[in-house]
Amino acid sequence: MDSGGMGMKNKYGHQTIMKIHIPEFSLIFPIGAAGSGKSTLARKHFRTTEILSSDHCRAMISDDENNQSVSKDAFEILYLIAEKRLDLARLTLADATNTRDQARKPLLSLARKYHCPATAIVLRFPESICLGQNRKRERVVPDHVIRQQMHHLELSLPELKKEGFEKIFILETPEQAENIQIYRNPLRSNKKNEHGPFDIISDVRGCFEELLALMKKLGYDVSDPDKAIPPKGRKAVFIGDMIGAGPGVPSVLRLVMGMRERGDAFCILGDHEYRLRGKLMGKNIGLDDSLRRSVAQLAGESQVFQEKVIRFLRNIFHHYVFDDGKLVVAHAGMSEDMQGRVSAKVRQFALYGDKAPRDWAAAYSGRAAVVYGHKPVPEPRWLNRTINIDTGCIFGEKLTALRYPEEEIVSVPSDQTRKSPF
Repeated sequence: MDSGGMGMKNKYGHQTIMKIHIPEFSLIFPIGAAGSGKSTLARKHFRTTEILSSDHCRAMISDDENNQSVSKDAFEILYLIAEKRLDLARLTLADATNTRDQARKPLLSLARKYHCPATAIVLRFPESICLGQNRKRERVVPDHVIRQQMHHLELSLPELKKEGFEKIFILETPEQAENIQIYRNPLRSNKKNEHGPFDIISDVRGCFEELLALMKKLGYDVSDPDKAIPPKGRKAVFIGDMIGAGPGVPSVLRLVMGMRERGDAFCILGDHEYRLRGKLMGKNIGLDDSLRRSVAQLAGESQVFQEKVIRFLRNIFHHYVFDDGKLVVAHAGMSEDMQGRVSAKVRQFALYGDKAPRDWAAAYSGRAAVVYGHKPVPEPRWLNRTINIDTGCIFGEKLTALRYPEEEIVSVPSDQTRKSPF
């Protein structure tokens, strides 16, 4: 939970600004008793169209926002509008007391359905302040109701994280609430301002010599592999499974990590990197042949390099949306309804593909081009604006790149002698 020293007084006794960072796409829950100022905070920091008010929904139905007899219907309207907004990936704020877990549950369910982060802004003011501010309102709530709401709030605080809130901010006084600044941060998947051109490479799997050959063919200067230089204006995009059973795992990592540090490449988390990260961080991860070979090769490297690899693996994401939403890259693909969103299910799809017994690419109808790998194919081919560019380098076939926006396929043969998957 975020409260700490934010919004505290500085050494001169002046109130400092509390900075609240929320995802640009989020479902916001102001949580507090009547009289705590939730609606005032909402109106001050959010657009009118972003605020879904239970009082307003009551008024829409009955011309009276105080008419509690229509609350059930009012919340049905609120949930419907919330669902439509989340489907369009629009930030939404639910303006209600939200102090009971049962009241939060339907909206949190919608957040999970639409892979939307949930943010709680808790107004945890002293009882005397809530009671005093409530008496100044046009609609006065009985004191015992406010005390009951505050009781439910205290019971809820330890459970908010378990309920699924990604961010929790706690405001302890009206002064803190008055002195906040809210910043909307892009989701980690949002690289829409990056327009390329890109060279997208998938499933290197530790085949370092083939990677050098492919990059040279693409016009990169790899005379010093630790400082690979792209053609002017271009960037590389490595879309997962950079490591694997190939003999050059440390060399591949040095190259891609160096390019990423210099701003010359983007790197996507693949299932091999995901499992390697867990193993290097001490988790009980089963060792298949690929992971065993990667771990063995890294064991021969310095502790400093291994720690650098862990930091790298912790800081790369499972999919990106580029070029104003026209291009999506993910290791195993990404369905239209998940693009640019964040949840455990989105990560699962990005790393391993669709669990359903169907070909997600055959059913894809999105406008964005989706470039992926994971399952080797004899030749890349476009299918409904999706393309798999994993051509089985580790199995003795070839290593492939897609040039974007040219949509040009560039490949080099493999030096590996493993059994072909085809």
